[in-house]
Amino acid sequence: MDMQQLIIKKRDGGELTPEEISWLVNRYEAGEIPDYQMSAWLMAALIRGLSLLETLAMTDALVASGTRLDLTSLGRPVMDKHSTGGVGDKVTLVLAPVVAACGAYFGKMSGRGLGHTGGTVDKLESIPGFRTGIDTAQFIRQLAEIGICVAGQSSELAPADEQLYALRDVTGTVESTGLVASSIMSKKIAAGAAAVVLDIKVGRGSFFRSRGQAAGVAHLMQEVGQARGVHTKAVMTSMEQPLGSAVGNSLEVLEAARALTGNGPHDLEEVVVKLASVLLPLADLGWDEEKAAGEARQAVTSGAALAKFRQWVEAQGGDPGFIDDPERLEIAAYSAPATAAGSGYVAGIDAMAIGWAVQALGAGRRHKGEDVDHGVGAILAAKTGDLVEAGQTLAKIHARSQEQADTVAARIAAAYELAPEPTEPQPLIVG
Repeated sequence: MDMQQLIIKKRDGGELTPEEISWLVNRYEAGEIPDYQMSAWLMAALIRGLSLLETLAMTDALVASGTRLDLTSLGRPVMDKHSTGGVGDKVTLVLAPVVAACGAYFGKMSGRGLGHTGGTVDKLESIPGFRTGIDTAQFIRQLAEIGICVAGQSSELAPADEQLYALRDVTGTVESTGLVASSIMSKKIAAGAAAVVLDIKVGRGSFFRSRGQAAGVAHLMQEVGQARGVHTKAVMTSMEQPLGSAVGNSLEVLEAARALTGNGPHDLEEVVVKLASVLLPLADLGWDEEKAAGEARQAVTSGAALAKFRQWVEAQGGDPGFIDDPERLEIAAYSAPATAAGSGYVAGIDAMAIGWAVQALGAGRRHKGEDVDHGVGAILAAKTGDLVEAGQTLAKIHARSQEQADTVAARIAAAYELAPEPTEPQPLIVG
């Protein structure tokens, strides 16, 4: 086969065979296809789209590039979750201990930040000592011992996806429905999950702007999951504004810890409870969605979820002391307020603009393999529907220099839309 011909075939709208997809993935992983050619093919796939056959073939090729975990020895199904990416999305940090505290196994392979969105691995690594490089033996052992493990992309599981994931991040090809579905589901299948709940973000701060597009990718991932023996359900949640108040790695970890004490933002709690209500009935606990939602809330109010969070952090080498003493997490020293130019009700917040502004501080990546700055970010002081006065603080920016803080403060202030009358808030659970 010839890579140039495969680029042309996809560019012209052709459908690659499973053999061609397998060859392409294998040769790229082996370093025989350069980034510039794979980038061209990814862009053609974004523009032309991938068929269900191509998406299944891509998923299979990514899974086949490594090993597939067998978790049946645990005796119970392992639950998993994935978000398609949003701004301020720290749901996994709260959902994982909630699910585990309810008596289910929660095992997940997580990725790093993509584009304007933050990554769970980057957030976890802002905790001093926390290890996301977990081998398969420890992954299984930790699940058996405490019921929870969240690891970074393993070199053993779907390793080709890690390479493609990083390349898509810096070539403007993240939004391809087929590539999103195959990337996500290959990791879920390889990691041995029995059931997965997908948090499909829709709105200005997500990769999917319309409900139709979000529903399309949700349906495709469900088809892939079901075809490969993974019970897959999807929930579409709004990303018209950032989720919660904190945007940035350490700041989001602190907000997640507060949520586990019952003092977190209402919107974050609503998403966590909804996802738990969909996921827990698949864990052989005999619960329906109403029972699962109640148990998820009780896990927080009883303190069981917070205790599980501490146990999880310690099991992966982290210091949970930041839960009681937030100053143990690194927060950038320079700060500046983003202030309202006038008075009115917050009618909207451009979550995408917030995401890119925080990425510019160093919280995300501009180049493949680049390190992130865990200490920078923003804390929103006003959300949609709030009444603000001219000069009032809309958000507080944490940066590495005063000049950087001031520059990003202006960008974030510009992301706020004010109106003379309050607007009806959009539902958080879209479908």
